Amino acid sequence: MVKADVLLGLQWGDEGKGKVVDVLTPRYDAVARFQGGPNAGHTLEFDGRKVVLRSIPSGVFRNCVNFIGNGVVLDPVLFRQEAEALEEEGTDLTKILRISRKAHLIMPTHRHLDAANELAKGKAKIGTTGKGIGPTYTDKISRYGLRVGDIFNDFDAKYAAAKERHLDMLRSAGYAQDPLAAEKEWLDALDYLRRFEIVDSEYEINEMLDGGKSILCEGAQGTMLDVDFGSYPFVTSSNTVAAGACTGLGLSPHRIGNVYGIFKAYCTRVGSGPFPTELFDAVGDELGQKGHEFGAVTGRKRRCGWIDLVALRYAVMINGANRLIMMKADVLDGFDTIKACVAYRINGEETGRFPFDAAVEDIEPVYEELPGWKCDLTQCRSEEDFPEEFKAYIRFVEEKLGAPVCIVSVGPDREQTVIRQ
Repeated sequence: MVKADVLLGLQWGDEGKGKVVDVLTPRYDAVARFQGGPNAGHTLEFDGRKVVLRSIPSGVFRNCVNFIGNGVVLDPVLFRQEAEALEEEGTDLTKILRISRKAHLIMPTHRHLDAANELAKGKAKIGTTGKGIGPTYTDKISRYGLRVGDIFNDFDAKYAAAKERHLDMLRSAGYAQDPLAAEKEWLDALDYLRRFEIVDSEYEINEMLDGGKSILCEGAQGTMLDVDFGSYPFVTSSNTVAAGACTGLGLSPHRIGNVYGIFKAYCTRVGSGPFPTELFDAVGDELGQKGHEFGAVTGRKRRCGWIDLVALRYAVMINGANRLIMMKADVLDGFDTIKACVAYRINGEETGRFPFDAAVEDIEPVYEELPGWKCDLTQCRSEEDFPEEFKAYIRFVEEKLGAPVCIVSVGPDREQTVIRQ
């Protein structure tokens, strides 16, 4: 039986999923996004180009079919902007992209509900991207949502009811801005959406597997932002873990094959929430500068720290990750010593478990130190080119996580990728 592979982030997002999907897609007949929305910022660099994909799967520059699955929430305006930009550069998405009719639509009022919610929380705000993703998932779970397929089925009445409900909520919150200022643009973007194949993607994906075709399921954000298993409440609104590929695409668990888990050779986080290995010194600044750690979607500066193997072990376990991918190893090129968090000290006791509420616990990371490699990894094109100190770092990580590192990225370009096995 042909199975679908899953590729996802093991940290707090921004691990480099877009590049890896782009590198892996020649092996696959289809790429399918299974959750999240335009809060993704999957960056691809190739042939002198740099492209940031938000809602569109990262396989669109390869010769394969691409799906936006039912677990994704879609903003028609942002989707249109993204699609038209790609079209101007020669990529005709109407021929290679299929959209699930069960995917939920982000309405103009969802953005304003997002803003109102963050304002109401004050200092306790989550630090969302402000794109209406959380309120859209809230409507989905509350069974008030508007789906892509609804644009072909009594849409005006469904939209009017959903809009009025949102307006009542905003009025009750004393919200001052005009929530319908962008409504016309949104409705125009819905007409643009009709150009694409709107499909029952669960049938198409399973039929492809039945026909011997290979599929890569692409996640967004990261495991530590999962609504159930992440650092709650500082999480996203969907299931970012491997199980999300089942519910977000209509796949049975027994149809999942390899799970590729991506992580940086260090660690970053955007927005609020716990980050046990965060550095507030010159080392943290250096990681941010060398790694160009600014959000691809929001432009926000990312918080930086040493690799957290406690959180990574937890993420590997939750996902069943059996193929690891190390990103941005080259960012550590200049350090004499590399630190890795191997345990937490909480209330004087050492533990290897990620705590229930990391936001309130006083966590002290326990580090092991390894020698740095002090050379330029960006020129490496095979494992034989790696310095011994870097090989030792990879072995150390593999031993701690219990899974092999099969791909190592040593730079942003498609060609700066070393396949180990």
